[in-house]
Amino acid sequence: MLTRDQFVGPWAGLPIAWAEDDTFDEKTYREDVARCCQAGMPGVYTGGTTGEFYALEFEEFQAVTRATVTECHAAGKPAMIGCTATSTRGVARRARQAHEQGADAIQVALPFWMEVPDGEVVRFFEDVSAAVPGMPITIYETLRAKKALSLDLHRRIHGAVPAVIGVKSNEGTLGRTPEGCAEISRLYNVFVGEQAIAELGPHGAVGTCSSLVYQNPRIVLHAYGLLAAVRWGELREASEKFRRIVVEGLRPGFPAGCADSALDRVLGLSAGFLKTSLRCRAPYPSATPEILAGFREWLRRNLPEFLEV
Repeated sequence: MLTRDQFVGPWAGLPIAWAEDDTFDEKTYREDVARCCQAGMPGVYTGGTTGEFYALEFEEFQAVTRATVTECHAAGKPAMIGCTATSTRGVARRARQAHEQGADAIQVALPFWMEVPDGEVVRFFEDVSAAVPGMPITIYETLRAKKALSLDLHRRIHGAVPAVIGVKSNEGTLGRTPEGCAEISRLYNVFVGEQAIAELGPHGAVGTCSSLVYQNPRIVLHAYGLLAAVRWGELREASEKFRRIVVEGLRPGFPAGCADSALDRVLGLSAGFLKTSLRCRAPYPSATPEILAGFREWLRRNLPEFLEV
């Protein structure tokens, strides 16, 4: 099972490979998982927004979990499975399946259709942990769940659910501020986006559920070497490049409604590291070949080293 010492660095947050008939393309997905492991990524994670947990049928969730765990363990790498759903029962069902398949950790966001009241938050994580005793849990904290956890709630979760070892802090949450990151990192590991790692690394951030790492593993893994070596000046230069990719390079996809999984596919395909398709599951927009070609051209003109995988 995953420990806090192991839960560091840029974990690959992989998209699901879909075939032309909208079924799970298991062969391509397994190859993408194996490629991430071979590139030296600390671990592989799926079942977040990039992994389209919200669009997976349970049978597909089982197949994706099995493929991820099998390929990671064959390469000696840990696998983390996102188990978010709209009810405690649904999360527990997915968590038990991940546990049975041998996952090393699960990641869970709060159920998101209606806001979970403060008084139910700790109980939710207690119930999930009780469904899979001993399974390490990381929190996927996102405003899409309609709630940002307070420091008090984080402390209460930490006290009540020892299985929680980390939090993925997204924009607008406490862990994305220097003060909040410093406080939460005393409780469990904090993951943020690459563009924020230079700012928040000095305050305790230790990793990312990453899409940029499969855009160019060599560059992103080097950046996390700078983090481990506390070389803040060089890390700030790297983070600025990551920021430009996200804010400038991917911008043409925004008017088309592309987000998360659609844009992460563009990243992974731009230098040819991933072999998945551009396809997202309807009704969520997919990036077009033209958007991918435009991003490659932007890299060629602005950050050509990112095309050299």
